[in-house]
Amino acid sequence: MGTRKRRRIASVHVEDVKAVVSRMTGALVRAFLVMILIATPSVILPGTGTDTQQMVALIALFGGALTFAEYNAVYPSLVEFRDAPPFNRVRFLTLFLIVFVLSCIQAASLAPTPFTRLFEAVGLLIGHAMDFPYSPVRLATLMMAEGAGPAQVASVRTAAGTAYILSLLSLAFFVLVFRIKGWPARHQAFNVWINLPTFEPTAGGDVVDRLERDARINLSLGFLLPFLIPAVVNLASAGFEPLTLTSPQTLIWTMAAWAFLPASLLMRGVAMGRIAAMIRWNRAARGGPGREALAPV
Repeated sequence: MGTRKRRRIASVHVEDVKAVVSRMTGALVRAFLVMILIATPSVILPGTGTDTQQMVALIALFGGALTFAEYNAVYPSLVEFRDAPPFNRVRFLTLFLIVFVLSCIQAASLAPTPFTRLFEAVGLLIGHAMDFPYSPVRLATLMMAEGAGPAQVASVRTAAGTAYILSLLSLAFFVLVFRIKGWPARHQAFNVWINLPTFEPTAGGDVVDRLERDARINLSLGFLLPFLIPAVVNLASAGFEPLTLTSPQTLIWTMAAWAFLPASLLMRGVAMGRIAAMIRWNRAARGGPGREALAPV
């Protein structure tokens, strides 16, 4: 009996060590990918100054450290859906794709190569196609200073159109993947506390109603932000120097944030809506709206 007990304890200890190693390895990989994302424009753009490279390296190290600390911790803090793939993976790939493509387009104007010129040509076509009255791309170009030249406006239009179409394609891919995978799977565990650390299920009101309300808010903001951000920038620049976006890296990150933030909110709205539907389905399967639906389901 003592031997069996010791074997059982040793087996549990080995499983705990494997879990710690697996969590740490995953956190290191994610931190490395975040660092690559932050450094991508500096690597692709030619002629990046030493001071800029040092600043980017510092920011990349800081972002990697935050990512490692979040994913290596047992308890969640800020990052949502960290234990519910492929949500964060799709969002990361969306941002990385936008930053990479915009970096290639900007590199074509500095040191053109056949590879970067291809991205530039496609981006020009997309920018012109999406530059129609009241479109998000047209509004993005209106953020520019009044004295901006035609070449600068064309660069912003190309970057805005490319970033926006990539965000739309990523959103369509996100919905398709979720449909195919059936995320979140009703027969698998889904810990609301781990995956929604900023959501308090006991704050008041029915959890399903609050999830559906948050989903509608995120969907509405995700749809409106591409139109609201240029208006807010124009209002905020009253009495100050208007937005110029003369630096390639500034243009890349500004357009990436302008396109990615609304897409991320739309993805979050879709995910929270599906979680609400999953909890509602589990309640119906269990015969009532018991509080057990708030636990891992």
